[in-house]
Amino acid sequence: MNKSLKIVFFGTPEFATGVLDTLQKSHHEIAAVVTAPDKPAGRGRKINESDVKKYAVAHDLPVLQPKNLKADEFLKELASFKADVQVIVAFRMLPEAVWKMPPLGTFNLHASLLPQYRGAAPINWAIINQERATGVTTFFIDDKIDTGAIISNKETPIDPLEDVGTLYTRLMSIGAQLSLETVNSIAAGTVTTSLQKDNTDLKEAPKLNSENTFIDFTKNAVTVDALIRGLYPYPVAKAFLYNKEQMVVKIHKSKVVEKHHKMKPGSFVIENGEMIVACGKNMIQIEELQLPNKKRMKIKDLLNGYTFVPDARFDEA
Repeated sequence: MNKSLKIVFFGTPEFATGVLDTLQKSHHEIAAVVTAPDKPAGRGRKINESDVKKYAVAHDLPVLQPKNLKADEFLKELASFKADVQVIVAFRMLPEAVWKMPPLGTFNLHASLLPQYRGAAPINWAIINQERATGVTTFFIDDKIDTGAIISNKETPIDPLEDVGTLYTRLMSIGAQLSLETVNSIAAGTVTTSLQKDNTDLKEAPKLNSENTFIDFTKNAVTVDALIRGLYPYPVAKAFLYNKEQMVVKIHKSKVVEKHHKMKPGSFVIENGEMIVACGKNMIQIEELQLPNKKRMKIKDLLNGYTFVPDARFDEA
């Protein structure tokens, strides 16, 4: 067995807890966990703790929640744990004083096959862009975002009808195993790296926002469906629906309908409890829709108590 390393773990969302759990159950030691500060969320402004903090508290791991990663007080406390290596999963950019601290380095797990899909939402964009495969990569941190020397990666195919929920869960499991393998190779002194090669064909994974999560029905049905799957179960694709008045609705589930039409993109027909929407090419069937301030509903159930006017349509964003 490789020697045991002392690890400080940085992370915030659920995706990071899979890695933390695997490392915690290994022969290595989690000396401390660094995560985002608690913050109020929801209508009641209830204080919300990160998934990583919840895991750390449940397993009696020391938790640091710095607001300022450059603060002397935080840097002194971090140094006191004398970590051999730091592991980062879905955390904000670290200052040099932090990532250079441990003698064996600081590595990050990223949910893509770098250098492709650098950025905040790699799992979403891989599905939105209809990739056939993606994966996870471990790399040593440097002074830029997701550009450091690659240690290792693992690839997985993307099912043609896959959504973010299933891919997220699979990548979390694969990423946890790769992170442990990376720590083991660092402990054994056998770790090797390769520099990332930049080229003109790089695809990015920018943060999801109110603009890039809206559906454009002038695009072909396959592209529209890929956007819906790439935003499900979070943050969910949105669309402007006109039904007497314009409103923003969320579309959770859909499927492609290969059917030629002469309808205007965004217009739809309702037949036999189904909603079929015209796209730039072919159509999509919307299976689950959520009206403003309402719960998501299957179209069949929605139609039982909701009426669409004759000129109802999905408008351009």
